[in-house]
Amino acid sequence: MPKKTVIIGGVAGGATAAARLRRRDENMEIVVLEKGDYISFANCGLPYYIGDVIKSRDALLLQTPEAMKKKFNIDVRTKAEAAAIDPKEHKVLVRSLSTGEEYEETYDSLILATGSSPLKPPIPGIDGQGIFTLWNIPDTDNIKHYMEQHHPGRAAVIGGGFIGLEMAENLHRAGLDVTIIEMQNQVMAPLDYEMAQLLHENIRMNNTRLILEDGVDHFETQNGSTKIHLKSGRIVEAELVLLSIGVRPNSALAKDAGLALNARGGIQVDACLRTSEPDIYAVGDVIEVNHLVTGEKTMIPLAGPANKQARICADNITGSQKTYEGSMGTSVAQVFDLTAAAVGLNEKALLASGRKKGTDYETVVINQKSHAGYYPQATPITLKLLFDKEGKILGAQAVGQDKVDKRIDTIATVMSMKGTTENLAKLELAYAPPFSSAKDPVNMLGFVAENIRNNMVSFVTPAELDLLLQAEHEGVTVLDVTEEAERMVFSIPGSVHMPLGTLRSRLRELNPDKRIVAYCSIGVRSYNAARILMQSGFQKVSVLAGGTSFYKTYHHTASGETPPVFTSAEKSPAAPEPAKDSPQKLQILDCSGLQCPGPIMKVNETLKKMPEGSRLQVSATDMGFARDIDAWCRRTGNTLLSTERQGRENIVTIQKGTASSSAVDAASCPSHNRDDLSAASCPSHNRDDLSAASWPSHDRDDQGKTIIVFDGDLDKVLASFIIANGAAAMGRPVTMFFTFWGLNALRKPEKVHVKKPFIEKMFGFMMPRGTTKLKLSKMNMMGMGTKMMKKVMKSKNVSSLEELIRQAQENGVKLVACTMSMDVMGITPEELIDGVELAGVASYLGDAEQSNVNLFV
Repeated sequence: MPKKTVIIGGVAGGATAAARLRRRDENMEIVVLEKGDYISFANCGLPYYIGDVIKSRDALLLQTPEAMKKKFNIDVRTKAEAAAIDPKEHKVLVRSLSTGEEYEETYDSLILATGSSPLKPPIPGIDGQGIFTLWNIPDTDNIKHYMEQHHPGRAAVIGGGFIGLEMAENLHRAGLDVTIIEMQNQVMAPLDYEMAQLLHENIRMNNTRLILEDGVDHFETQNGSTKIHLKSGRIVEAELVLLSIGVRPNSALAKDAGLALNARGGIQVDACLRTSEPDIYAVGDVIEVNHLVTGEKTMIPLAGPANKQARICADNITGSQKTYEGSMGTSVAQVFDLTAAAVGLNEKALLASGRKKGTDYETVVINQKSHAGYYPQATPITLKLLFDKEGKILGAQAVGQDKVDKRIDTIATVMSMKGTTENLAKLELAYAPPFSSAKDPVNMLGFVAENIRNNMVSFVTPAELDLLLQAEHEGVTVLDVTEEAERMVFSIPGSVHMPLGTLRSRLRELNPDKRIVAYCSIGVRSYNAARILMQSGFQKVSVLAGGTSFYKTYHHTASGETPPVFTSAEKSPAAPEPAKDSPQKLQILDCSGLQCPGPIMKVNETLKKMPEGSRLQVSATDMGFARDIDAWCRRTGNTLLSTERQGRENIVTIQKGTASSSAVDAASCPSHNRDDLSAASCPSHNRDDLSAASWPSHDRDDQGKTIIVFDGDLDKVLASFIIANGAAAMGRPVTMFFTFWGLNALRKPEKVHVKKPFIEKMFGFMMPRGTTKLKLSKMNMMGMGTKMMKKVMKSKNVSSLEELIRQAQENGVKLVACTMSMDVMGITPEELIDGVELAGVASYLGDAEQSNVNLFV
């Protein structure tokens, strides 16, 4: 008598198991029970249908019940819910969701492919109109219908996982103003924080707001709009809300049947995918699996493993004894312009397991190109590799625009075959200029990892460098081996500048007793510098991993450090048109494929040969180019007219000199050859700042004022704002940089509930909270002097400090809080008054260099 297999769940694993069973046994009776309306649909394609990338809804339906019956003779029943399982009697109680009828279905073998469901925690208001999850075809139809009927202009995505980020991108593509809200300090959990920062920066470059480390307190629906009240007190409004908080296994049926589950609700299975009941198997999101790197049990809800498990399960039911060894969690996702992929463990997992970097594992971060740099459209890829002392590969991550999946897939293959970092170095991979480089990025990971294992190089990450400088600033030399034009764009504060070509002749200028950390733009030249130093007797030498391109992204914040990059479909700030009688011509410069600092160097060389006021249009595939060229233009006195993205290229238009510099040509300053943008071109003004402000004879009208507010005394803060308002009234740009005790003046007067370590809470308790708590530097007299001062100010009609701050903000004074000082003082962004920007010292110095007055209060 033919055997009978019942499969509960008809998507991914269930449909695959059914088709495989039929190919193995033509006579078996196969029944698929699916409580939804659809089987075998493309879950992963749902966001792209909403974003209109996938045009046809029918394209998402990979199989239909009718097709399964016709092709495979499989009895597929939709709207058929498995209500209970009786393992002893080998029966399933089935309920028809169309008629309410219940009946029993017997089985010889049973496969549970019940999958998972999106988390929907009991947050007040979560069931309001316009709040959705996306998991199946009906969810997709509901969102599509809502968008067509209500035409929402704003969307909020709660959660920064795979579906959340894909939905954010597609909603943005559909024309909505999108905000992503994530409770953790990063999106895309498989990545480590510094790799996720690449995504954070790019998300914001695409004009999408990103709120991190803040969760939803409750939802409030009013007049077709949802107010999302966050735990910080912040409110985000949107007409469409997408919940993407996480998933849970659909294991209630298995639990009620007495099957063994793990602590997270995953069904426990053996290597053959049998549950604790020998005739019941389980596959997909609902089961726990072995992690191939650690050997420990885990949950990895991915479509690829689910399909492989289903195939093995079907083979075993039909007589084989195949085993599923486990999963490494190989994953990939598109996030706006970037692709993010990962395999194995990340550094967070290693640290959480008690392993220590440098003792139990090492990391490598490199910047490479997707294919040969000289071939068009080469784009950067940042890769991170984690490995132990024996060279065993523990995990890898990659972020870039192109061919990221290829690299992670290659590493995953080596890992699955128990390969090492040495094997990565030895891999013979296909090469031609359009596809790769002679030394593929995967080979380069192997080369660098082997260099670490052989003690030829030591790396520090951006985070480790920050800690080094805080802990032993006097004992560390940060060595910049970039060229002069690169240093105009960016330099680490306090670094010593020795271009690589000059290093050998200047070794005596370096103290061999200090630890030296060398850096360049991506890490290649700094590695060469490290080898020079180490072979010249320097013992404590390290290289900044990933170079300044990675360092700048790591320190990226939401404070405006990353300029928005407009796509050709969006409105880009229009470049001012030249006058009809203007001789300006647009010169084209193609820097596509050049890796940082190549594009900047090319722009520098080209502009030197161009006349004042002429325009240069530059195309570059380097993702950091838009940010770097903005800083370079401000530093060199040139004008960035527009920035937009076309495909994989950043297209920027630059005018040589300032926007009004056509009236200030070389003839007006004959002693200064403006075609030469180096410091040597202006010997009488020995300034590193090459902006027009460095030539006094040009009489700049927009010379700014910068004020460092270090002290938190009331009288000193008052003086700072009085000066700032006076300068602003004269039409001058003013930046006030608040650091250390001065930050207290920017604190909100009310208590803000934020999570802090104990010491930081104590700091906050002891320091004055806002302007009303500041004291006088002299004659405070336990607060009496302060009260007298305020009374006199009021009687003399002198504005209070609160009024002065409001006036300053209305007059365009930029209030900047030092992020480093905030960390030290334990002050969070939520505790600061509205309108304050967050930035580091480098940002302040950029404004200071373009000012002619700099005060320290």
